[in-house]
Amino acid sequence: MKSINIAIVGVGNCASSLVQGLSHYRDGANDTVGLMHWDLGGYRPSDIHVVAAWDVDARKVGKDVAEAIFAKPNCTAVFCESIETTGTTVQMGRILDGVAEHMADYNDDRTFIVAKDRETTKEEVIAVLRATKTDVLMNYLPVGSQEASEFYAECALEAGVAFVNNIPVFIASNPEWADRFTAAGVPIIGDDIKAQLGATIVHRVLTDLFAKRGVKLERTYQLNTGGNTDFLNMSNHRRLASKKISKTEAVQSVAAERLEDENVHIGPSDYVPWQNDNKVCFLRMEGSMFGNVPMNLELRLSVEDSPNSAGVAIDMIRCAKLAKDRGLGGPIDAASAYFCKHPRTQMTDDLAQTAVEAFIAAA
Repeated sequence: MKSINIAIVGVGNCASSLVQGLSHYRDGANDTVGLMHWDLGGYRPSDIHVVAAWDVDARKVGKDVAEAIFAKPNCTAVFCESIETTGTTVQMGRILDGVAEHMADYNDDRTFIVAKDRETTKEEVIAVLRATKTDVLMNYLPVGSQEASEFYAECALEAGVAFVNNIPVFIASNPEWADRFTAAGVPIIGDDIKAQLGATIVHRVLTDLFAKRGVKLERTYQLNTGGNTDFLNMSNHRRLASKKISKTEAVQSVAAERLEDENVHIGPSDYVPWQNDNKVCFLRMEGSMFGNVPMNLELRLSVEDSPNSAGVAIDMIRCAKLAKDRGLGGPIDAASAYFCKHPRTQMTDDLAQTAVEAFIAAA
């Protein structure tokens, strides 16, 4: 029977939605609304199993993944309450730069409570990945976790485990890291997951539409608010550099002409605690149409942030496993371009979809 063993780094809201989704979409449990692919290369969601997990929060370490995904400070929607015990215990991870200093200034229910357990070592992570026969390692660390992400990327490389980088730390799109994964024959998909129908994909599609319809885009902003730990973490703007680059480049790459820096502003804007995992995007685009006549567009998008990424993550996992099955190494460009904001090779979303479907169908 086909199966995909995954390991998770960071058992936060996104991991919660992913694990809930694996139960929700198990064969025959519910309809398939919300999935981009039910069967992807012969793999279904029910073929994915969590066999290892790491976190640093005291309320999660030592608990089964099925229990840990509902522990504070997680606050995402619960759409699948009945989750069977996985048999996989969350282990103490490596902190490094994964916990920002300002997180200590907030209420326990909103922030991380760092466990006092001994931190894991590189050798221990590699040993677990090998012992559990992990196929794909999912990076769900907080934005700005450069050192911690590189630590787990190193572990994946040495263990020969495919790496899916869901956060805006540049690994798949970094030439040195890309070359290392290629040389090792280990697949990587990244960087920075693009939600199913989120602010970035909507902004990209509209920007591409402007270009295709001959409308000159002159200036634009995308302002986002939310109340989960991701937005709280990003309220420290020093952790935002790569996130702003990732989101801005995702839009700039599909524009007919690149905008001057002063005419484009894209990024998380404010932390609103009562929103919890709800994310609200305020989007404005200004341009010129036929006869140089001005126009503008305003849009408000409200989504539950973490479930919005989970379906994409399920497809990324399966594409990473297909790449592994086929003996491919390095960045999987088609999957990265379709599923991520900052891939090594940018494509418009229609071309990326064609490319990823061709990748899935390839022998």
